Amino acid sequence: MKPLVLNIQKCSIHDGPGIRTTVFFKGCPLDCTWCHNPESQNYKVDFMYDPEKCTHCYTCIEKCEHDAICLKEGKLVRLDDKCELCGTCLDWCLAGSRELVGDEYEASELIKELEKDSMFYEESGGGVTLSGGEVMCQDMDYIEKLIRGLHNKGIDVAIDTCGYAAQENFEKIYPIVDRFLYDIKLADEDLHKKFTGKSNSLILNNLKYLNSVDANINIRIPLIEGVNIDKDNIEIKRIIEILKPLKISSINLLPYHNIMEHKYKKLEKEYKCDTFRKPSDEKLEEIKKLFLDNNFNNVKIGG
Repeated sequence: MKPLVLNIQKCSIHDGPGIRTTVFFKGCPLDCTWCHNPESQNYKVDFMYDPEKCTHCYTCIEKCEHDAICLKEGKLVRLDDKCELCGTCLDWCLAGSRELVGDEYEASELIKELEKDSMFYEESGGGVTLSGGEVMCQDMDYIEKLIRGLHNKGIDVAIDTCGYAAQENFEKIYPIVDRFLYDIKLADEDLHKKFTGKSNSLILNNLKYLNSVDANINIRIPLIEGVNIDKDNIEIKRIIEILKPLKISSINLLPYHNIMEHKYKKLEKEYKCDTFRKPSDEKLEEIKKLFLDNNFNNVKIGG
């Protein structure tokens, strides 16, 4: 089964060097409390509904062939056990309040689409970034074919990964990847389990593996008050100790934002980030200085 593509974002400047096109695949093994793309977590097609756009014409109820939409207490409700994700209700929704998330592409078809922006890649030193969800948990034969096809077109390829995947997946493609954008969220294993649902041991082991084969590693650290940021920067200092023995090409410190809250509402998922905050500018500079003081010279706040 081919991976599902969530989005193809063009003219991105935050997912690696230069101007890039970022391909977001659906499906992720982590369940990060602060996930900015909750629609990327599921490996299957997702349904999203925006009640603020809905004009309550109720045509969707009439046209649904599976009786999967009904009114309950004056609200439109989709019945998961009946919905076939056929898209008929989307076709009849003139307000555009309904959306199916996830499309299949043949690798050759996706390469053709990504090649359209080659001029931007060449002029800016950019390329294509494969992201998610988690690209390293997809069909790796497909991903390898995609990367080789892009390289045949002279296109730089970056992999944006949380690192939680089988090591053999990294072994399969690391020789043909130009750079890994590698997320490190927390050093403490218990905290990592609490906020992502998984241990970080596999993530750290894969990071060490990539370092051992001289992969080009760009570390990306989300900075979140209430998760990995406190007065004494304890978690950041732990992360620095993990990274010290490694050959890291650059570090991006990514301040938290909460612009994704509306996505949770559309997916009818619980939003659990009310207590999380973006660190102050002073705190961000303080953390940057910590890395600089530990001989990490290529450190940037932001993507």
